[in-house]
Amino acid sequence: MWYQIVAYFKFLAKSTNEHGVHSPFVYDLVTKCFYDKKPKEIYQTLAKYRAELLQNNEAIEVKDFGAGSRVFSSNKRKVAAIAKNAGITPKRAKLLARLVTYFDVKNALELGTSLGMATIAMKEVNDVFTLEGCPETAAIAQKQLKKFNADHVKLYVDEFSTSIPTLTKQQFDLVYIDGNHQKEATILYFEQLLATAHNDSVFIFDDIHWSQQMTEAWEFIKNHPEVTVTIDTFFWGFVFFRKEQAKEHFVIRV
Repeated sequence: MWYQIVAYFKFLAKSTNEHGVHSPFVYDLVTKCFYDKKPKEIYQTLAKYRAELLQNNEAIEVKDFGAGSRVFSSNKRKVAAIAKNAGITPKRAKLLARLVTYFDVKNALELGTSLGMATIAMKEVNDVFTLEGCPETAAIAQKQLKKFNADHVKLYVDEFSTSIPTLTKQQFDLVYIDGNHQKEATILYFEQLLATAHNDSVFIFDDIHWSQQMTEAWEFIKNHPEVTVTIDTFFWGFVFFRKEQAKEHFVIRV
């Protein structure tokens, strides 16, 4: 927790808004998507989806393959508590919904379905592949996504290390990684999934300053030769592969 607090103050010291951005591509992304305040129909869906989970007091056994939880002391957790404390925040769910529209995403991959609150934010995407390692969590997500007519979602229940190699022959417009907050695993998934990226793909990494290890993983990704543009928003790290862009890193408040 202390690491995150210190990291956030460092972020604030380095970060800027659209006025500090000189790349037309990033400037448009920030002003037309990140800072878009207009109401969207999808926001009502996100709110309803989340509200139903917050009313679900069913207890499930969570199988955690990552760095563990800073909130829960037991793997026996209520669905409502997971939705409240461990799922994507409403603000970020709205941002993800805007992103898939802004980039006209047709094919997306998500690592870490959890209860499907980020998955449903990609409702406008043609095809979403989402991976979840915990069977009981995945069962809740599957049931909830079906209730919201998310027929475009293909949910796979397996460890990422097993599932990712089966997907590397596909290409994705967007890859959202929120499943294992460990340095070695994050770097491994990134390197494996490079094969799925095209020139206009965007990779989003969750909690890039969750720990010193995650910050180190983020630095490795930033400096990778295939990466041209990155945006650090503290909670999320955005990675682009646009060969027409000069290599540049941005730190932006969202």
